[in-house]
Amino acid sequence: MMIDRKSIAAYEGETVHAALTAAGIKRLNHSKSNQARGIFCGMGICYECLVTINHIPNQRACMTLVEDQMEVLTDES
Repeated sequence: MMIDRKSIAAYEGETVHAALTAAGIKRLNHSKSNQARGIFCGMGICYECLVTINHIPNQRACMTLVEDQMEVLTDES
């Protein structure tokens, strides 16, 4: 899996959230006042974990399963 153009270890079937957390990536985007945002609820309710997956923006990392050749971009890239 590629995250912000860097390869990280991930397993097909785990959530993008799990892969990012395992890789030590906590900051995924920022608020309008430039405060760090990342995983909060982990169950698709809060929308704090929005990332771009395979060129599709605003995907929830906590609800999306890792697939082969997946590319993820955070707002921090």
